[in-house]
Amino acid sequence: MISVEKASKIIGSHTRSYGQENVPLSQALGRILASDVKADRPFPPYDRVCMDGIAIDHSSYQNGQRTYRIQDVQSAGSARMALESSNLAFEVMTGAILPKGTSTVIRYEDLKWISDDEVEIMIDAKDKANIHYCGEDLERSASLVKRGSVLRSPEIALCATVGASYVPVLKLPRVALISSGDELVDIDEHPEDHQIRKSNIHMLAAELGKLGLEYDSFHLHDVKKEITEQLTGILKEFDIVMMSGGVSKGKFDFIPGVLNDLGVRKHFHKVEQRPGKPFWFGTSDKCIVFAFPGNPVSTLVCYMKYFRPWLKRCLGTDQALRNVRLAEDFEFRPSLTYFAQVRVEETETGGVAHILKGHGSGDMVNLSRVDGFLELPEGSNVYHSGEYFAFLPFD
Repeated sequence: MISVEKASKIIGSHTRSYGQENVPLSQALGRILASDVKADRPFPPYDRVCMDGIAIDHSSYQNGQRTYRIQDVQSAGSARMALESSNLAFEVMTGAILPKGTSTVIRYEDLKWISDDEVEIMIDAKDKANIHYCGEDLERSASLVKRGSVLRSPEIALCATVGASYVPVLKLPRVALISSGDELVDIDEHPEDHQIRKSNIHMLAAELGKLGLEYDSFHLHDVKKEITEQLTGILKEFDIVMMSGGVSKGKFDFIPGVLNDLGVRKHFHKVEQRPGKPFWFGTSDKCIVFAFPGNPVSTLVCYMKYFRPWLKRCLGTDQALRNVRLAEDFEFRPSLTYFAQVRVEETETGGVAHILKGHGSGDMVNLSRVDGFLELPEGSNVYHSGEYFAFLPFD
């Protein structure tokens, strides 16, 4: 049995790259950009009008002119027009190209209409006002979105504006999601008194969905030959095998032995923590295997503590955990790291964690009442109010 810290280091030493692929922009949300997206022209691409109003040659205003006759209307999307005389003006619309010969824009709110085609400027007009100049944001060929960026809606918009209908992103691993145990039936089946419906696999599937991972699901019955046959094919086909159940000390917990027989190298089995102590981790040339304990709280703790940060490191998006304060003293006697289920209250001075103990690692109902897990490291019997600990949020 190894410490939580050592388990994390071992898993972290087995990060892998899965290459890259081009995906349609419509499918790129949340993906990691594999190479820079560059500007195909300056940003903005022309001198852009920022306010509805009129555009004038400011030199005429400096010479004392205050009343202007409207030459024409420069609308957004229309080709650039030119001022015929410095004593004329263009009506201009937000987003339009600035007419040639004009150098400032005065808002409608700052004008007085004398007639249908003549206006008077009612303010002290400044030169170059209300104009977004060509290249002011970014020069042509500059990196618009950097490699390693998570593609959020703003980055999607930037890719679209340079015509990137397909974008290069880091390829995601193929995942086999496996439940095990004869006591489990499908969610659309009616369980007998001695059975329960599958839930862990759907919980893990939801978590994988947050990371953009697709998966194929499988179920293993408690028959060693069947487990061996199924895992033989799965280990050859998938990059990641994620299991829930079948890794404890029970008579029918065949999975660790079968994995060993199939050439998967065990890096550890059992971690000094509660819940989630029987966690098994191993690798082969093709595959990474995360075999979590079967109780729902144990499964989710191990997923959040080990798998989620591991994948983010593989994709270069690892982020430090937030620390929150413990709301009240908490006593835990075993020399283990304890992952407490907590509800976090947001205050002016930061997050405060309230422990909701529940009824053990099989109590999935309590999971719906909390915001995540607070990691209370081994080495202390009492954790004091006001102390800060790492918080593993569900979202």
